[in-house]
Amino acid sequence: MEQVAFIVWRESVEALLVVGILYSWLSQSADGRRGLPWLWGGVAGGLLLAGALAAVLLGIASWLSDSGQEWFQTAMALAACVLVVQMVVWMRRHGRGLKRELEVGASAQVGSQQWWGLFALVAIAVAREGSETVVFLYGTILASQEKGDIGAMLLAGAGGFVAALLTFWLLQLGGRIITWRRFFKLTEILLLLLASALLVSATDRLIALEVLPTLVDPVWDTSGLLDTSGGLGKVLADFAGYRAMPALSQLLIWLAYWGVVGWLLRRTSQPPAPAARTAGASANGLSSQR
Repeated sequence: MEQVAFIVWRESVEALLVVGILYSWLSQSADGRRGLPWLWGGVAGGLLLAGALAAVLLGIASWLSDSGQEWFQTAMALAACVLVVQMVVWMRRHGRGLKRELEVGASAQVGSQQWWGLFALVAIAVAREGSETVVFLYGTILASQEKGDIGAMLLAGAGGFVAALLTFWLLQLGGRIITWRRFFKLTEILLLLLASALLVSATDRLIALEVLPTLVDPVWDTSGLLDTSGGLGKVLADFAGYRAMPALSQLLIWLAYWGVVGWLLRRTSQPPAPAARTAGASANGLSSQR
C-alpha cells in the first residue's frame, strides 16, 4: 500500500504543478481568464483519458489466459520501470524550463483565441501524469507479493492525493525546509529505487516462466538477518528490489540497471558543450540583427 500512496502523491504533485502554473498565468489578464473554463475542461479530459487507459488495461488482463496474464504482468512491470526512469530523465532536462514552456504554449493559444489548443495542451499534460500513474500503479500492484483488497488500495490512493494537496500548498509557500528543488531530488531517488524494485519483480516472473536462467541460485542467503516477509526487509523489497536469496542473473540485471541510470543522469546533468553554446549565442545574435 505504501507504493500506491507514494506514486499517487508524487504524480499528483507534478500534475498540480502544471495546472497551478497555467492557472496563475491565465488569471493575470482578462483574456487569460476567458480560458479558465478550457483549463478545467482540459483537466477533466486528461483524467478521462487516464481512466480509459486503466479500463483498457483491466480489459486486456481479463481476456488473457493464466500464462498470458503472467506475460502481461511481466511486461507491465518492465514498462512501469522504463516509464519511471524516462520521467526522471525528462524532469532533469525540462524541469527548470517547465514553467516557461507551459506559459509560452498557453500564450500562443490565448493570443490566437484558439481555446481548443489550450484545452489540448492541458489535457495532454494531465493525461501524461495520469497515464503514468495508471501504469505505475498497475505494475506495482501486480508486482506486489501481497495484493491486498481494492478498498485498501483506494484508501491509500486517496491518502496519497490528500498528501499531494498538502505538499503542493507547502511548496507554494516557498519555505526553506520544503522547496521544489529538494522535493524533486528526494522523490527522484525514491522513484529510481521503486523502478529497480519493479525490474527485480519482473525478473522473478521471468525466472518462474523459465525464460531467464538463474546462473547461480542463490548467490547469498541473508534471510536470517533481513527477511523479506515483514519489517524493514519487506520495505526494502517493495521499494528497492531487495532479495534475501537473489539469483545471479537478478543481481547482474540490477547492477546493470543502476549503471544505465547513473550514465543517463550524468548525461542529462552535463552542461552543453562550449561549441554548442557559442553556436547558440551566434544564432541568437543573428536573429536579433534581423
